[in-house]
Amino acid sequence: MRPSGIGRVDITFLLRALHSRNYRLFFIGQGTSLIGTWMQQVAVSWLVYRLTGSALLLGVTGFASQFPTFLMAPVAGVLVDRWNKQRLFLITQICAMLQSMLLAACVLTGTIQVWQIIVFSAFLGIVNAFDIPVRQSLVVDLVQNKEDLSNAIALNSSMFNGARLIGPSIAGLLVASLGEGICFVINAASYLAVIIAIAAMRITSRAKTGNRKHIFHELREGFGYAYHFTPIRSILALLALTCLMGMPYVVLLPIFAREILHGGAHTFGFLVAAVGIGALSCTLYLASRRTVLGLGRIIAVSAGFFGVAVACFALSNNIYLSLTFLCLAGFSSMAQIASSNTILQTIVDDDKRGRVMSFYTMAFMGTTPLGGLAAGIIAGRIGVRATLVMGGIACLGGGIMFGRLLPSIREKIRPIYRKMGIVPEMALGLQSAMEPGDVSEDQGNEKTDDD
Repeated sequence: MRPSGIGRVDITFLLRALHSRNYRLFFIGQGTSLIGTWMQQVAVSWLVYRLTGSALLLGVTGFASQFPTFLMAPVAGVLVDRWNKQRLFLITQICAMLQSMLLAACVLTGTIQVWQIIVFSAFLGIVNAFDIPVRQSLVVDLVQNKEDLSNAIALNSSMFNGARLIGPSIAGLLVASLGEGICFVINAASYLAVIIAIAAMRITSRAKTGNRKHIFHELREGFGYAYHFTPIRSILALLALTCLMGMPYVVLLPIFAREILHGGAHTFGFLVAAVGIGALSCTLYLASRRTVLGLGRIIAVSAGFFGVAVACFALSNNIYLSLTFLCLAGFSSMAQIASSNTILQTIVDDDKRGRVMSFYTMAFMGTTPLGGLAAGIIAGRIGVRATLVMGGIACLGGGIMFGRLLPSIREKIRPIYRKMGIVPEMALGLQSAMEPGDVSEDQGNEKTDDD
């Protein structure tokens, strides 16, 4: 069913990817599990800061949790292209559940130390190196109607950020009243939902064609494919820049909550939730879009706005202004992340999907710990405010540079969209619902926004 009328969006159209049984199971199970994941993330950050009071160790913990993803994601991507994705996804969830159980046991028995948190975080980073690319590439197999792929990716983002809205708010209250351990227990239990959902899915495995090459040959092949195709290279480069320079604001939030805004664990939870509100609003907007056309411009603009929002948050002394800027940061960062994911999933060759999504994981999750570690070190020297302002300016510059590359990116993507029928579809009957600037190739020339 299509939306009718200006400003109205039919709820059936907004949730159209949920018509697929497998994706519906995935959405429910993963959505439940992610609430626990966000609770644990908030509890870990607050636990480290409570035990040490150190910005550097906050950065080290974030580094340990995500840098293994950066190192192992490329090899994981090759294995994702080789192995059964459903089975691999199930294994990663079981391993993550065991990590939460061990962390909960150490905290509840009062034996937890910072080095243990770092080790547990590193283990989870290894798990995520496989989990993220397999989860991202599996979405294509879960959606029956491939035209709903962009909607499924947007709903994934809304699920992720809905959990980011709910999880930190609950975690802030529980940490303040019962301590961090209960959050780890709840997270471990929440993995049961996604494990049951994965086991219930009925996915037809795609036959592996051709002779299997050496793993490092396939890895090199994937790198060459991503590097030499300008749209993939440009999208991943900008995403890596914003995650390296801008995303470390998340690592430093406990410091802002306590030392600048003079709050506690509940204030920290509200700050994280504010990011989730902005991101969730963005994903609802993206889910209502009819086409991938126009996402390139969204990537460029959102990267710039993200940089501005982070810099303004760094300079704020008022809790309400801080929450507002974090909402804007959440909206703009999610716009870039989800739009990048959608374009990559649309244009990538199926036999290289796992590898490209592993590079996406490197750019998204892998560079963030490097930025977090650097931010922790720099903040100890020049202060948290100056650190985030510098990062915000870098993100703004990256968005401007990407915007200047858009014409050449569109030229590379246009033949793929034409082959897939995306541009003709727009020309034949969707102009009335297109956003400003989204015109078909038959109607325009260099202004065609088909990226």
